[in-house]
Amino acid sequence: MIVEAQGIHAWYGSSHVLHGVDLRIHRGESVGLLGRNGMGKSTLIRTLLGHVTQRDGHIGMFGRDASRYRPHQVARLGVAYVPEGRGIFPNLSVRENLVMAARRGGGGTDDWSLERVLQTFARLQERLTHLGAQLSGGEQQMLSIGRALMTQPELLILDEATEGLAPQIVAEIWRVLGQIRASGIATLVVDRDYRKVLARTDRALVLQKGRVVLEGASAQVAGDAALSGFLGV
Repeated sequence: MIVEAQGIHAWYGSSHVLHGVDLRIHRGESVGLLGRNGMGKSTLIRTLLGHVTQRDGHIGMFGRDASRYRPHQVARLGVAYVPEGRGIFPNLSVRENLVMAARRGGGGTDDWSLERVLQTFARLQERLTHLGAQLSGGEQQMLSIGRALMTQPELLILDEATEGLAPQIVAEIWRVLGQIRASGIATLVVDRDYRKVLARTDRALVLQKGRVVLEGASAQVAGDAALSGFLGV
């Protein structure tokens, strides 16, 4: 088990955002996180990663109690994060953005080397000396995913994986996420295109006002009559 979170509550000041959320992610499993804007998806991710300090409940990761872990401690366990907004370094080149994150995985593994990342994202190979600020939004997203892979993660968390990208780039991102899933890396994916999320994940859960209102195998969730109401579609 990679993540076993139970009874998670989170606050921003006096605002109580998460209300007793449970989440499990098994090794190699792909999980979709769905819900309308403002329902707590990003807060749940940020709570798991240690960014939200006002939190309660149990967070287990890789068999350890990570309930009070800070972000750097979570990262060292083998968790990588592709944030909404991408978070690349605009004044560093593509190469520099990638190699600054490089590290060995557990047991000294180096499955996602610079060469493999560049083979996966051919556009980055073509723009290796370009600064992050010179890339298109889609190229920045590829760079953000590539940088996360350079940390040799066992769990990759993607918040709004294809937000605001052109259809051709969206298709490329989903193709790569399929490769990542096939490689055995577990993923937690947030994306507005719920159909693609449900078609490309093993399990899914839906949040409404900080509570899990629907959960199960992705195919089961996709066929649930209540889904459209929870997502406002």
